[in-house]
Amino acid sequence: MTISRKLFIAAVVAGMGSAAMAQEQVVKIGHIGPVSGPQAHFGKDNENGVRMAIEDLNAKGLEIGGKKVKFQLVAEDDAADPKQGTAASQKLCDDKVAGAATFLNSGVAIPSSKVFHDCGIPMITGAATNPELTKPGWNTTYRVIANDNALGAALADYVAKIAKLKTVAVVDDRTAYGQGLASVFKREAEKQGVKVVASEFTNDKATDFMAILTSIKAKKPDAIFYGGMYGQAGPMLRQMAQLGMNEAKLLGGDGICVPELAKVAAGAKPLENVVCADGGASLAKMPGGSDWKKRYDAKFPGQFQVYSPYFYDATMLLADAMKRANSWDPKVYIPFLQKSDYAGVTSRIQFEANGEMKNPSYTLSQFINGTKTPMELK
Repeated sequence: MTISRKLFIAAVVAGMGSAAMAQEQVVKIGHIGPVSGPQAHFGKDNENGVRMAIEDLNAKGLEIGGKKVKFQLVAEDDAADPKQGTAASQKLCDDKVAGAATFLNSGVAIPSSKVFHDCGIPMITGAATNPELTKPGWNTTYRVIANDNALGAALADYVAKIAKLKTVAVVDDRTAYGQGLASVFKREAEKQGVKVVASEFTNDKATDFMAILTSIKAKKPDAIFYGGMYGQAGPMLRQMAQLGMNEAKLLGGDGICVPELAKVAAGAKPLENVVCADGGASLAKMPGGSDWKKRYDAKFPGQFQVYSPYFYDATMLLADAMKRANSWDPKVYIPFLQKSDYAGVTSRIQFEANGEMKNPSYTLSQFINGTKTPMELK
């Protein structure tokens, strides 16, 4: 074979490769979460869920609009800070992501949702639970987990109907999440005849609760409700033990309902009395939970927290809507996202008109020998 013929064949092969590449469409999916700071392990877990979904989608080799699609993750850090979160949201808009599976914190999600709305890009959260998020009713905002109305009401029901407690104290960390959850719990508990004997607040960086707890102890509540994260609930449990408050229950939402609570509580006896609520079913009761968790652990050993399966489903929902719409253009596929009926790892997912999930479930848990354990309630 002559050199010129070899060069000709090489050029043809290269051209074919270029043509194939030209037919591949990169579709960007965004994730924003705290991958630095004290909540970084949550943020990384959520990002892992999105990353795993993208790997699974690319392995399928989806075709949309006549082109083979390659999904690409665009990840940003919000450090659990609203200003950083809104800036990251604008960056995703500028990067022309087609959608986002995003946000751990309600305080970041709420202002950032307007950024996504203004640039016409749908965002789905698998963790931010404040009901205010979906109040505007934008067609760009969705949630695939129970909101604080469901969690606060579930804990109030537990207090009044199951534990049959008479008095509670309420503490919140003044964040959109903590204050919102605490206000729902307080309202629903009082409706059922439970007396709120103290209302206190702290902040989401605090570690010293002795003054608050000493004041609460004098009022002898049956339980303390804490609206906030486990990073504060752990020291609170240790200080409850120091004050001899070993019999009082500590109640809280998904922010404290994590395995790490046992670590930061460092063996404090009141950990035995924690009852917490998080959205969704336990992994064992999710339709695809157990098998999915095995795959997750193989890819990201030791990194699982709580929300990654919800972020996995959120990513899959975006792709499913694009596939049904035969387009990755948000203007085209948003109506299909609104009409989703998707069999996810976590549950069957359909949306209300405001972007809330239809029929969300929740799980109450306790800590037995330091291990978070779902409660079997009758």
